[in-house]
Amino acid sequence: MDVSRIRALRGPNLWSRHTAIEAIVRCEPEERALATLPGLEKRLRELFPAIGALRPDGRPDQISLAHVLEATALALQAQAGCPVTFSRTAATLEPGIYQLVVEYSEEPVGRLALELAEALVGAARQGAEGQFDVEAAIARLRELDEDVRLGPSTGSIVDAAIARGIPFRRLTSGSLVQLGWGSRQRRIWAAEVDSTSAVSESIAQDKDLSKTLLAAAGVPVPTGRPVTDADDAWAAAQEIGLPVVCKPQDGNQGKGVTVNIVSREHLDIAYRAAAEIGEVMVEKYLPGSDFRLLVVGDKLVAAARRDPPHVIGDGEHTVRELVDLVNADPRRGEGHATSLTKIRFDDIAVARLDVQGLTPDSVPDKGRRVILRNNANLSTGGTATDVTDDVHPEVAARAIAAAQTVGLEICGVDVVCESVHKPLEDQHGGIVEVNAAPGLRMHLSPSYGKGRNVGEAMVARLFKPDDDGRVPVVAVTGTNGKTTTTRLIAHLMATSGLRVGMTNTDGVYVDGRQIDSGDCSGPKSARNVLLHPDVDAAVLETARGGMLREGLGFDRCQTAVVTNIGAGDHLGLNYITTVEDLAVLKRVIVMNVAPTGYAVLNAADPIVVAMAPKCPGGIIFFAVDHHHPILATHRAQGKRTISVDGDSIVACEGGWREQIPLRDIPLTRNGTIGFQVDNAMASIGAAWSTGLDWDTIRRGLASFSNDADNAPGRFNVMDYKGATVIADYGHNPDAMRALVNAVNAMPAKRRSVVISGAGDRRDDDIREQTAILGAAFDDVILFQDACQRGREDGEVLALLREGLKGAARTTKVDEIMGEFIAIDTALQRLEPGDLCLMLVDQVEESLAHLAQRIDETC
Repeated sequence: MDVSRIRALRGPNLWSRHTAIEAIVRCEPEERALATLPGLEKRLRELFPAIGALRPDGRPDQISLAHVLEATALALQAQAGCPVTFSRTAATLEPGIYQLVVEYSEEPVGRLALELAEALVGAARQGAEGQFDVEAAIARLRELDEDVRLGPSTGSIVDAAIARGIPFRRLTSGSLVQLGWGSRQRRIWAAEVDSTSAVSESIAQDKDLSKTLLAAAGVPVPTGRPVTDADDAWAAAQEIGLPVVCKPQDGNQGKGVTVNIVSREHLDIAYRAAAEIGEVMVEKYLPGSDFRLLVVGDKLVAAARRDPPHVIGDGEHTVRELVDLVNADPRRGEGHATSLTKIRFDDIAVARLDVQGLTPDSVPDKGRRVILRNNANLSTGGTATDVTDDVHPEVAARAIAAAQTVGLEICGVDVVCESVHKPLEDQHGGIVEVNAAPGLRMHLSPSYGKGRNVGEAMVARLFKPDDDGRVPVVAVTGTNGKTTTTRLIAHLMATSGLRVGMTNTDGVYVDGRQIDSGDCSGPKSARNVLLHPDVDAAVLETARGGMLREGLGFDRCQTAVVTNIGAGDHLGLNYITTVEDLAVLKRVIVMNVAPTGYAVLNAADPIVVAMAPKCPGGIIFFAVDHHHPILATHRAQGKRTISVDGDSIVACEGGWREQIPLRDIPLTRNGTIGFQVDNAMASIGAAWSTGLDWDTIRRGLASFSNDADNAPGRFNVMDYKGATVIADYGHNPDAMRALVNAVNAMPAKRRSVVISGAGDRRDDDIREQTAILGAAFDDVILFQDACQRGREDGEVLALLREGLKGAARTTKVDEIMGEFIAIDTALQRLEPGDLCLMLVDQVEESLAHLAQRIDETC
């Protein structure tokens, strides 16, 4: 068994909506059925009993080693606590070659699971059970998952956003997350939001400054001051009066904080711990419990009492042993990945034991409560009890005032008092600290009491109730016409005043400015557009390659446009071997339309029509023939259609009808360019589906110029010494037919064509292109393009020439090495009244070369 071409499908894809690892698995003949691998399943189940059922349906004659690998990789993740359920293994047309797909929740975990599964299956196959430790593998996966997944604070906010239908994107391996798209996005960093100013955060970090501001605002705070060294700390403690608190002036998560200090020795230890963090301050110790109040905007949304880390004596174990027993609780871990943190046993803990007359080796009496620290932060091993429903309105008001005084939209307010049932002033309580990025796990999963959905409160603060953070997304796919349609839709939306982000095979554009070049029709470019803060709407050309390589760059779209499938293109690559295979891939965007959105489908293409039942939203059908049966049926049902009636494009819905004369759509050249009429109808459907008004659509269609600047390589018509030159990027048989129909509608004395062929097509597809052209052009100039894509030198030219055998019209065929030389040769031969179609390969470079030659004749 050989596993290769491992890919991460990071969005909705050919197989499912789940993120997944995809791999190609090659199995030798004896590995293609469990029946030919006696004892393997038994050994595997003995080694890994949790593997579950093997598909398909447990039949040994149909279960290959690839299926076993699939089940193992999924089960390993499930045993590690990952929420995964989907996997699949599909046989290809090549014997023994399988496509394996296994869902993941975290990409590094999914990749490691596949690697470990391969090792586990190998051990079972060789009967080397003792050489693979399943428990260690699961522990390794679990540890990696805890390390890379979002922490509880960020995770709760993201979960709340998902529940609201708000898309998210993790921007770093840490806790920086984008919620929403484009101009409607918000960003969070753990529990800190993008509206938190740096000034407010700096104030919160400076404990002395924040306390000064709170006191000035009438919020009760403990007295205290910064100190310079241990002696000054003791002097401050004497001024304030014992007991005191020693803590970093700029700290968080309770690091370096020691409370209830009653001796010089204890203070010296506390000072050293605080000084490791930064500058130190000493303040009055307030008796009572430690409470954390969470303020979001102008509301108190949660409160918890935090108790210091402690153990209960049993009369048998030492303090150190009791701590080890408590830390063995699976809820306790390192850091913040688990609901509780392990208790630290350090110098501060030893000093606290000394105050209680104990040492680490003391055996406390049964039932005695032994405090290991006085500060009650969860990060030091403390516990939390929810008290949200007990907070007195005056206590809540002081917490809200503290947050607003500092300027924090999300704020954790630390209060020390005897009880939150009565005002702070009545019990000599006070606010000891404010936190700009408060931890949320004490509220989400308190040790005792009810958990609070604080993530939901934060999302509600960031987004209004009817706001899902999305900008309109139009995805465009098909065999031909994708780029022109994408550009025209973007132009229509820009005409309405929206700042449009667009991706296509020429680059990435935001608000009319190109920010990237090259073929940008994949998911990475789509994600970059949706990341841009100036994007009000996105129009994304969605090519097959990107979908196969990585899935979609978005979770769902408002509109999916499928221009056509026809005879397909790039067949035979990546196990997409038939037109039906290609349609299944292309319909991925249709299957991921929002329920309130639309799929705009070509009714003249039966394979495209067959996609309609898979669409969760509405359907807009388009076709030139106004009386096409699909359109007639759709109209009769009161649904949306677009067609050509007479000399106009008409849009219909029920008894309503809108009409746009073809003469007002320059792209179509008065309706003579059939494929541009199709592109115009598809674009109108997309604009209609997103709610653009018809006056805007008319203005946009009238102002869209199909020149080399606006739509390079898409039927760009130029004049050269009285001859007509057309530059186009057509590169498959369907495109050739459409171009022939278009040029046949244009007058010419003599017709010539310049063409090459991409090497990554099937031989018959390459031949068919020139077979079509040979019936329509007098002269053919063949050239070899810059990239033969695995073909031998001259191989593509030979196939193109074979396609011209028996050509009905072509009388002259030339073979030229080099695209620019071929262009110059064709131009030199042109006479006034001639027409030359140039099927360019290097679009930008060739158009620039053409422009230079045309300028030289002016």
